[in-house]
Amino acid sequence: QVQLVESGGGLAQPGGSLRLSCAASGFDFSSNTMYWYRQAPGKERELVAMVLTQGGCTHVADSVKGRFTASRDNAKNTVYLEMRSLHYEDTAVYYCNVTVDHPYWGQGTQVTVSS
Repeated sequence: QVQLVESGGGLAQPGGSLRLSCAASGFDFSSNTMYWYRQAPGKERELVAMVLTQGGCTHVADSVKGRFTASRDNAKNTVYLEMRSLHYEDTAVYYCNVTVDHPYWGQGTQVTVSS
């Protein structure tokens, strides 16, 4: 079955960096676009970035342009979200997502930006 397991979250200071990973299994990873979403407390889940099958990254959220970069390693069935210059507003649970027969979500990884 499809499994998505995020890791790499934690506490970071404003201006700091974190790298999230999402290990995928149970489907043809290299043939599927992968997505990163986030959900902040009291807010709806928002699309942060998408990674095309060959690794092209498209940032969707204007708030992360120039700071976040998504990538993938098809040999490792893993997608990454490199986050730099973190802001307080980046505090959220971050999820990776894929749609195969229907949308699948990982359990999420908490990112907290605080001084």
